Amino acid sequence: MKLKNIFIAALSLFSVIIYGQYSGQKQYVFFLHNKFLEGHSLEEKHPKYGVAEYEEILNKLKDKNTIVISEKRKADTDPIAYAGKVRKQIDSLMKKGIPAGRITVVGTSQGGYIAQYVSYYEENTDLKFVIIGASFKDDSLEKDKNFKLYGRILSITEKSDDGHLPLSKEQRLMRSDIKDFKEIELNTSLQHGFLFKALNDWITPTKDWVSRK
Repeated sequence: MKLKNIFIAALSLFSVIIYGQYSGQKQYVFFLHNKFLEGHSLEEKHPKYGVAEYEEILNKLKDKNTIVISEKRKADTDPIAYAGKVRKQIDSLMKKGIPAGRITVVGTSQGGYIAQYVSYYEENTDLKFVIIGASFKDDSLEKDKNFKLYGRILSITEKSDDGHLPLSKEQRLMRSDIKDFKEIELNTSLQHGFLFKALNDWITPTKDWVSRK
């Protein structure tokens, strides 16, 4: 599939794919994909979940009022280091006058963990986050007893996703002072593969959260 309306730009430290045009746009979305795509091409199939529909997801997230910023990460990307790069991009936008409330970080699986690191280190209560399939029993973020989340958070999980835990039941959320939080549990029967697909089941509520005032 050919990418349409793509603009390559350098924001802070690295090149990213930007869907849309800067002029007249209102919302900025950083999309962080899952772990599988770090070490595989866009055409390769996960042995259980099939192809990760990265381009289709980006196309569905964008609209005339939204700029989607994303890149395919390198293999074995360090989540904390990458979160630092995303933070610098966000800070660059805010220095240009874009309000934090018009910036959303959307992450699926590993991307959702990176998004949580961005939330933790940025400590901005106005930034919006959509965390998809990135909260599990005794996961790595629960090992840090000081880990907190900040911002306006939508959590999306899947009922059939083995070992998942609603974010609201994670200690990191419980110790946080989140004023704007919503949680959705899907029932697609696709297990963790739900986030490989460009499903309206999670993309529609994500877009609603992005446009949230």
